[in-house]
Amino acid sequence: MTTLVQTEIVPASARAVSVAPSGPHKPSAPWIYSPWLDLLVGCGAWSAPLLGVAMWMTPTHTHGWAVAFYALAIIFNYPHFMATIYRAYHTRENFEKYKFFTLHITLLLALTAVLMHASPRLFPWVFTLYICWSPWHYSGQNYGLLMMFARRSGAEVTPTERRWLRAAFVASYVMLLASFETGGSNDPLILSLGLPSKFTFPLRLALGGAFAVFTWLGFQRMVRKHGIHAMIAPVTLAITQFLWFVLPTLLELRSAYQVPQTRYSSGILAVLHSTQYIWITSYYQRREARAAGQSNWHLWVYFATLVAGGIALFIPGPWLVSYLFHYDFTTSFLIFMAVVNIHHFILDGALWKLRDSRVASLLIDPGGKSVIPGPTHPASQKVQPKTPGVSRWSGGRFFQAPAFGISLAVLLFLWGGIDQIHFALSNDNENLSALHRAAEMNPYDSALKARIASAESSAGKRDEAVATLQQAVALSPQNIGLQHQYARAMIEDGRYPDAYAHYRKLLQIFPRDVDALVNYGLLAARLGHPDEAVDSWEKAVDVNPNQTNAQLYLAEAFDRKGQHAAAARHWEIFLRLAASQPDSAAVTSEQIISASVRLADDESAINQSGAALARYQSAVALAESANNVKLESLALAHLADLQDKRKDTAAAAQSYQRGLSLDAKAGDPRSEGFDWFNYGQFLRRHQLPDELVYACFLHAENLLASADPAELQTVQTARRQLGSQLGKKAVAAQKDLPTLLARATNLPAGSF
Repeated sequence: MTTLVQTEIVPASARAVSVAPSGPHKPSAPWIYSPWLDLLVGCGAWSAPLLGVAMWMTPTHTHGWAVAFYALAIIFNYPHFMATIYRAYHTRENFEKYKFFTLHITLLLALTAVLMHASPRLFPWVFTLYICWSPWHYSGQNYGLLMMFARRSGAEVTPTERRWLRAAFVASYVMLLASFETGGSNDPLILSLGLPSKFTFPLRLALGGAFAVFTWLGFQRMVRKHGIHAMIAPVTLAITQFLWFVLPTLLELRSAYQVPQTRYSSGILAVLHSTQYIWITSYYQRREARAAGQSNWHLWVYFATLVAGGIALFIPGPWLVSYLFHYDFTTSFLIFMAVVNIHHFILDGALWKLRDSRVASLLIDPGGKSVIPGPTHPASQKVQPKTPGVSRWSGGRFFQAPAFGISLAVLLFLWGGIDQIHFALSNDNENLSALHRAAEMNPYDSALKARIASAESSAGKRDEAVATLQQAVALSPQNIGLQHQYARAMIEDGRYPDAYAHYRKLLQIFPRDVDALVNYGLLAARLGHPDEAVDSWEKAVDVNPNQTNAQLYLAEAFDRKGQHAAAARHWEIFLRLAASQPDSAAVTSEQIISASVRLADDESAINQSGAALARYQSAVALAESANNVKLESLALAHLADLQDKRKDTAAAAQSYQRGLSLDAKAGDPRSEGFDWFNYGQFLRRHQLPDELVYACFLHAENLLASADPAELQTVQTARRQLGSQLGKKAVAAQKDLPTLLARATNLPAGSF
């Protein structure tokens, strides 16, 4: 059911015979089992409530939902892979018919799995292929089932209608894929084109509209001719496709919420798809078995086989690899998941084609009868074998014995149960003892060790957390997330030299990791290596010029070096990036205002006074808009200094006075003290009464009483020198200080 390429049904041979399936239940066309079961499971009508429950439970019941979902994966998701294996490999005839896929492609993918274990750099490419292919696979199954139900309902789907419906499903997939590729990926295992939203936004809107139009064009004649009741199953499948792909993308466009790629491969949709798949394959296998005269076929035996086989596909491999080779269990599990899925996609696409007469006769026959090639037809021996030895794989009596099969299934069920217990323990993030018990079951799991470290850190055991993360990194050195977590743990524990050394080693593995370059620069600066810090931040902006933190740190570093032109360049880039991301929480309004002031300082230093004046005024307006009186006062003080240099004395006085009025509200005695001292110097330069200057110095000294002694001494020296010149007037000024300060802050423009 996974191919989107449909052709006309090839009729069965003229010498075909009809064999009525024997069994207690005989569904009436067009239904497979029953209307309600087919609509809910097969057509996905339960998608909306189950997706709603999943969205509600995931953030509020994290551990319980994770354990329940993993149990669902063992019951439905893993078995659906085995359903394809069962059909392809259950008989030698099918194996030979699809030999290119069952043998050659299988060997190629097995080799790929070995290479991914040996070379982790290959893993993200294959994992990304699996993630992006999954929704296409789901779309193909929905489309195939839609066509099946349409024909079981007696509708004749014209080639034009088929093309419209196929185009609708392709549009919904491309719409979702465009969301996957918008912006950078937050998952190191998933590669992304990083397309800008301004390009993909209209594209996704257009594709959503195309889905609606194409679906209407594909259905409007059939619904008008046959009625909505007859077409309820195909229409429901189209609605399911909308719920799975179009609606989440539209919600993302409205709320800036990014669709997580992994949801469409390993989330609730995987369970819905898998249940749908088991529903149709169980029907197919039952009809094929009964048509071939196998009256002993039972659904529960078939399902138990699928569950055991699904466990065999996913669980023993990672456990054996981790124990035998001390390989990271989580990485190995993800490798098996990617390879098994891709194998399933390829094999499934080859097996389920409605143009195959055998598939069509069993799935589309609306009369409840299976039409298969008769005994005189050349293909009859492939469907109705005379002896089990012709159809089934040959092997020794030991492997064919029922006891062997039952024993193997029991062993696999036990293994699956142990794996379920390990999963439940290893995901109980707040229970440190449970996490340790899970680690005893498998000590080679980096993700588990990371969770243990997080729990240890929360419990105040920072040394143990660092040691546990060191073990996790040793198991999975290519996991950049773990590497950063290990470094952060050392920083939180105050081990700055160790974190510095770790980032140096990390950059040898990931020389272009921006976060590592930025953090390494911060540690280098902290440990007294400023040139090394600047070099690291410059490498970071070479890799990603839009890295705001690196631009910010470079600007500050060049300011400290007195390289004002270089600093101004990085301040300007930082502000431009901040303006392009107005809703981002990464840059605060305080950073933007401070950066504007610092940029204006540098522009003033390189004789760009006009640009600096406009920049200061902009900073004042930004601070006023943000109701940040402290930064508004700072910007006004710097603005006043520049206006004074430009000989605009009256404007400078007004800026100083505005700043001082704000200082009284800011509650920062140190900043207020400096502003009064600077204003007093300004008044003195412009030959205003000395008693006003003295009052400013005296008030500044009082405000800076608890400041740094060196800063206080500068103010005291200036005040004493002026006081000795004033003599008795200084004593009078001390007594009349409030009045003199009020006069100073209300001097009219004509006084200058």
